[in-house]
Amino acid sequence: MSTPAPYQFDDSGALLETQLPLPRRSGKVRDVYELGDQLLVVSTDRISAFDYILPCGIPDKGKLLTQMSVFWFDHLDVNHHLLSTEVPQVLADQIDVQPLEGRVMVVRRADVVPFECVARGYLEGSGWKEYQTTQAVCGNRLPGGLRQCDALPESIFTPATKADEGHDENVSIGRMIADVGSDLALHLRDETLRLYRQAAEHAKSCGIIIADTKFEFGRVADEDTPILIDEVLTPDSSRFWDAASYEPGHSQPSFDKQFVREWLMNSDWDRNSPPPSLPPIIVEQTAAKYQEAFDRLAST
Repeated sequence: MSTPAPYQFDDSGALLETQLPLPRRSGKVRDVYELGDQLLVVSTDRISAFDYILPCGIPDKGKLLTQMSVFWFDHLDVNHHLLSTEVPQVLADQIDVQPLEGRVMVVRRADVVPFECVARGYLEGSGWKEYQTTQAVCGNRLPGGLRQCDALPESIFTPATKADEGHDENVSIGRMIADVGSDLALHLRDETLRLYRQAAEHAKSCGIIIADTKFEFGRVADEDTPILIDEVLTPDSSRFWDAASYEPGHSQPSFDKQFVREWLMNSDWDRNSPPPSLPPIIVEQTAAKYQEAFDRLAST
């Protein structure tokens, strides 16, 4: 049986898949490989929408996500899983590793806490939908009369269960406490809000609003305090808005895959079958938004 090619690209040059000579598991964007007591995380250029991975990618998206996460790991005051951004020598001895340059993280292995830790400073997305029905978000009571994308009186913690397939489910901190215990849940709530405030302050100085973001945490052997893992404060895990054009009362232009979602919603795709490829202009516009977000946030 022939050995699979280590890389699969689309016609635009986007890296869609890696098949490195190491044990692997894959998510929507990242391929994760076993490196003994460490992991190798490869950010591909895959892009997902409405819980589907699209057949085309966004060139260099994975590099931008990696570089942005590395920037935040360095900028934030937090213990995290990142060890190195160098391609391991074990791979360089076997294959051409040039396609991996700039898109890999060697990280500590951790047992993942099974909740997305979400901080919200503005009312949008699933939070906005829930507020219109209950005047609360994940058990956090809010004042009446708030508009879509309004700033909240103070940032709130809205955890979500991690789904292997389909959507994550927003839950109350009471549900999180019941599952992982009060000490861990309350610690992660406080840490999530602290990191969000720190990041939002930096982003504000760059003219960007972080409306909300999700963090993930993991536990490592012989350490009492969970560490920050996964990607951090990227356009895939956050809502970034331009502060200069911010206007509550309606949805805001975002530095993310907004162009992808809008094009798909306006196409004849039924969202129950394999999604279509994107036109080149949508790919280009999406890539430009990711690049602009990185350039602005990492410039200072």
